[in-house]
Amino acid sequence: MSVLGNIVSTIFSHGTAGTQTPPKAGGSAPSTGTSSSTAGSASPSVPPPSRVDVEAVLTKLASQNREKLDWRRSIVDLMKLLNLDSGLSARKELAHELHYTGDAKDSAAMNIWLHKQVMVKLAENGGKVPDDLKN
Repeated sequence: MSVLGNIVSTIFSHGTAGTQTPPKAGGSAPSTGTSSSTAGSASPSVPPPSRVDVEAVLTKLASQNREKLDWRRSIVDLMKLLNLDSGLSARKELAHELHYTGDAKDSAAMNIWLHKQVMVKLAENGGKVPDDLKN
């Protein structure tokens, strides 16, 4: 699985009823990766999928962690919080997956860019991410 895939699946697997919110009215639900020629024929009795509250999941994980991790600003700390490899090679692999065009030798700039892009990708994949974490 890709580095981004590991991040997304780890966060979303921690999403429980207490950390999910219903999608906004008129908003689109996350893609399930399947398509149907009978679009629009879904049963109205089936509730739309919930969105994982990324901030709530990460805040809860951080409160349970002995180490004080600044997951809100640091891609390294975010990856550590999720028990994922946060080494430079893993971050360079993530940068490659996300099509980073900057200088990979400037790890500080790359890390800032990676954190923002991961938050954007979490939102694109159905996560509820506050705007201040995506900008």
